Amino acid sequence: MTEKPKVGILVGGGPAPGINSVIGAATIRACLSGFGVVGIRDGYQWIMKGDLNKTRILDIETVSRIHFRGGSCLGTSRANPTKDPKNLETAVDSLGKLGVGYLISIGGDDTAFSAMNLARASKGALKVVHVPKTIDNDLDLPESIPTFGYQTARHVGAGIVQDLLTDAQTTSRWYFVVAMGRKAGHLALGIGKAAGATLTIIPEEFRKERIGLDEIADILVGSIVKRLAYGRPDGVAILAEGLVEHLDEKELEKYVPALERDEHDHIRIAEVEFGPIIKARVSEKLKELGIKATIVSKNIGYELRCTDPIPFDMEYTRDLGYCAAKFLIEGGSGAMVTIQRGVFRPVPFEDMLDPKTGRTRVRMVDINTEQYKIARRYMLRLRRDDFEDDKEISRCAAIARVTPAEFRRRFEYLVQEEDPPLRFG
Repeated sequence: MTEKPKVGILVGGGPAPGINSVIGAATIRACLSGFGVVGIRDGYQWIMKGDLNKTRILDIETVSRIHFRGGSCLGTSRANPTKDPKNLETAVDSLGKLGVGYLISIGGDDTAFSAMNLARASKGALKVVHVPKTIDNDLDLPESIPTFGYQTARHVGAGIVQDLLTDAQTTSRWYFVVAMGRKAGHLALGIGKAAGATLTIIPEEFRKERIGLDEIADILVGSIVKRLAYGRPDGVAILAEGLVEHLDEKELEKYVPALERDEHDHIRIAEVEFGPIIKARVSEKLKELGIKATIVSKNIGYELRCTDPIPFDMEYTRDLGYCAAKFLIEGGSGAMVTIQRGVFRPVPFEDMLDPKTGRTRVRMVDINTEQYKIARRYMLRLRRDDFEDDKEISRCAAIARVTPAEFRRRFEYLVQEEDPPLRFG
């Protein structure tokens, strides 16, 4: 009698709240259908080297309560089997030796790309489904559906920023908070808007591929000046980590001589100390204007990735895990799991690809939505209507110890591409 193929589960990329919930729900669904489940340690790291020992058997008893906890009971890694055809072939072969005929891949855009190529390399022998995970919220899911982990990360991040806002007001200082989000500004904007941060800067607002460090510094200086004009020496600015990827690399290398890259050839932006860099540049510009300000730089992201999921993500991820296992068991393959308006809908891997790059599409913040425009109106930063009000500019110019004309020359360029205010009716 031929043994029934097993269901394998692995996690790739960075941690996100809800991973264990997916693992638990998928395992329970598979076990109830009579399938054995193999948990694969550390993503593709070991199986792409032919190491079959880094696995564990999963059953209902071992996973029945893991959905409450953050982290990943299977670990995770950024190992990329697609960089070398031999690694991809070895990964497929390893899964075959483990008796795995069905694979549930949990991860972000890079892990989704690996899952797609694994399915192709197996030539139909391996059925693969992908569950979208990332606190960055940057997988291109339909109808702006969030990736799992994002809502929990935003919730915890907003709490941290809320405390920093109180500390900033109490101590009359500024915080520059760099929030995770490798390319897109979803998490930074979500945290900043929810917490009511003084301002949030994301890469999408610049409408161009390359951003000058001085332009970002001038936005922050302008906010500090405007805030002082209203009698407040404090504030919290949220900066999306993805800004680093849009800085000119030559400019960045002035501060970071040897830029590190990961297995997917992305700059290891977590290794770039962007907070201290932008703090130093803003401090220089404020000194030129004779303005004293205490600035503290802080990174948030690692605190968010392995926190326990909030109920939204706990429920959402259990649904995703259940649907992933059900999809495979019923003969599906080569797709990503989504739940649209309460209904499970698989998205074929091919539909996720960007035709220009051949890789999975990245979802950026849509700055043309009312959701973003409302966020901008609540920020305290220089705006176009400030420069249309001579009294307002005079107040800011007095703080900066320059004439109104000089203030305009120095800062008005920042608002040239700003959208007009919202109009209703």
